[in-house]
Amino acid sequence: MIAPTLRAIWLMLLGLPIMLAIAVLAPNLWVISAGWIAGLFALMLADLALAGRRRGIDVKVVPPAVLYTNSEDPVEITVSAKFGPLPSQINALLETNEYLAPPNATILKGWYDRTHTYAQMLEPTRRGNGRLETLWLNWTGPLGLIRIRRNETLDLDIPITPNTRWVKEEAVRLYTRDADFGIKMQIERGDGSEFDALREFSSGMDRRAIDWKHSARHRSLLAKEFRTERNHNIVFAFDSGRLMCEPLGGVPKIDRAINAALLLAYVSLRSGDKTALFGFDARPTVTSNVLAGVGAFPHMQRLASQIDYSVEEANYTLAITSLAARLERRSLIILFTDFVDTISAELMLENVKRLTDRHLVLFACFEDEQLTEMIETEPTNADTVSRANVADGLLREREIVLLKLERMGVHVIETRPERFGSDLVSRYMDIKRKELL
Repeated sequence: MIAPTLRAIWLMLLGLPIMLAIAVLAPNLWVISAGWIAGLFALMLADLALAGRRRGIDVKVVPPAVLYTNSEDPVEITVSAKFGPLPSQINALLETNEYLAPPNATILKGWYDRTHTYAQMLEPTRRGNGRLETLWLNWTGPLGLIRIRRNETLDLDIPITPNTRWVKEEAVRLYTRDADFGIKMQIERGDGSEFDALREFSSGMDRRAIDWKHSARHRSLLAKEFRTERNHNIVFAFDSGRLMCEPLGGVPKIDRAINAALLLAYVSLRSGDKTALFGFDARPTVTSNVLAGVGAFPHMQRLASQIDYSVEEANYTLAITSLAARLERRSLIILFTDFVDTISAELMLENVKRLTDRHLVLFACFEDEQLTEMIETEPTNADTVSRANVADGLLREREIVLLKLERMGVHVIETRPERFGSDLVSRYMDIKRKELL
């Protein structure tokens, strides 16, 4: 799009009084008025001829693979002039969707080999799927009378996940910490159930491990070595309904759950297990096949970014039935959800019971800090005492539900948000060590 600048409009307006005076006082000098208009249009045409070509500008955008909440990351934008004059400066504005804070306009000056590269910082406002929609460019001619506009449609999607930059470091730290106690899965031998190798029997070894058939064949005592079984399926099931989208310490519970799940996903992928992701509210929303290898972790991040916030109640019957139909082998299902009282949890308990018949279920939820604070508050008036009694009743109902889950054979984790990730990884390693799968 080509349009006159404010300078050209003001020059035209400055000539209006003169043209009006000529029209009233000396109509025979109308040539001067026509010359003013013609001269200004000639300057504008000259400015257009000397300006950078609209079709000569090429744009290349290299977005980051993943964006993280509460953080800024750059997107690299390269503007190239393939032919024609080089603009002295270009105004650039990147248009995004509501998941990203609107970036500031940028003025591009200076060219290197007819190319200018700059980094535009992107700041996510929430978890989800960010989109770079359009890059708006405009520049003027050397006389400043003509403005040329160009918009480049991008339509680039960038997954936005909780800030998991620390995941790899934290996973390695937890992994190494547990290795000090002899439960590092990569080198664990002798305590597992999967056959690893035969070795010569030595004092101190379990006599039950002697392989008498091979010992007789080789005429020396040989014992079997075992290692922890790998290649298990770990399924992360997220309830993204109304209760899980409530804030906890200023951050939605679902975001905290996804953060902890990604930490465990990295650990489990690194230890040789397979992972899958399943999200639901009133209906299943996000499903994936099982993924293997540390290289699948970025794909897990992209899948996690697709779990949106919801105001609907979770439909456990539909979700758990759909999940059970997808699983072909025994798996560890980690269910991230929340409940208010025993009545609302009845349907959940009934459906979780069906899962335990074939799979190992780990129920993960957060401690209700608000109820705890109400109970621990000093009873200074009747209002405070009344709140404490109600909170105590709700906590008792919560304990009843968790006890019912444990009696079903479900593993339960209920902890504070700051310890949620490490406790989840520790419980996973404990399950692996005891070979409950």
